[in-house]
Amino acid sequence: QVTAKTAFLFILPQYNVSVPTADGELVQYHYGLKDLVTILFYIFIAIVLHAVVQEYILDKINRRLHLSKVKHSKFNESGQLVAFHLTSAIWCLYVVVTEGYISNPRSLWENYPHVYLPYQVKFFYLCQLAYWLHALPELYFQKVRKEEIPRQLRCIALYLLHIAGAYLLNLTRLGLILLLLQYFAEFFFHMARLVYFTDENNEKLFNVWAVVFVVTRLFTLTLYILVIGFGLPRVESQALEPERGNFFSFLFNNILFRMSVLLLVCLFQASVMWRFIHFQLRRWREYWNEQSSRKRAAAAGTKQQTKLLKRDSGYHENGVVKAENGTSPRTKKLKSP
Repeated sequence: QVTAKTAFLFILPQYNVSVPTADGELVQYHYGLKDLVTILFYIFIAIVLHAVVQEYILDKINRRLHLSKVKHSKFNESGQLVAFHLTSAIWCLYVVVTEGYISNPRSLWENYPHVYLPYQVKFFYLCQLAYWLHALPELYFQKVRKEEIPRQLRCIALYLLHIAGAYLLNLTRLGLILLLLQYFAEFFFHMARLVYFTDENNEKLFNVWAVVFVVTRLFTLTLYILVIGFGLPRVESQALEPERGNFFSFLFNNILFRMSVLLLVCLFQASVMWRFIHFQLRRWREYWNEQSSRKRAAAAGTKQQTKLLKRDSGYHENGVVKAENGTSPRTKKLKSP
């Protein structure tokens, strides 16, 4: 019995409570320090799954492609993230649909703070935190190059900040929708990288990712404006109540604070779009430079081939075909003795 209780502490979410409803009682969850133990257990699960995907899928593909060291590292990174983003996007979509967050957008801010979570919502957040925390030791296990470490650390930190912030500040419903949009766009990006590494002439998926990225950015910005600008200021409880999980809804009643937050959100989204536009311009520039170099090489080859044909067949001078040394190509008649 003692062992079973300890095992449940690692495997199952903790802090379950019975919430009375119109149909009876509903078991829901809130967060606490014991969640760290559960997250630690699933960090080890994520490391094992990472190794399985690497050994049985990615390594076998790498042996066939014979990629360089730089491309090999990027291929492994994108391969792992494709598997994770696809799984997380499907899981997140299932959660938001079954919980009714998409069919009823008002539920994103109604009855805030959302202290009590359904089982699947809490378990999803715990697994997400475990995955991005497991990515830290994976930088050592995968022997990531030193110049790549700052970029990956920045990416991991942003994901952890977003997921932990939504979880601790009781904004889990908004966080789920934002994660769904982000994972959907990231899946297409890393899938396009995988296709590009296998065939450098195939960049069609990058165009698909560009469209998906712009659409998801617009949806993300619209969602922020809807929830922060119009939803949270209408919450009934506008007082600071940390014991109830109401940390900052009273701040959104202040129009100056609300506009400041929206301005920061818009600036952040603008910086993301600027990096995206810069990346697209650089990619198009490289594409056109490659196309022009191919045309020049083809023109030079045609010119060289023309010279060779002239050299083989002689050239014309005053309407007479002469050989290369200037003599007539016709044979001279020998005079009879």
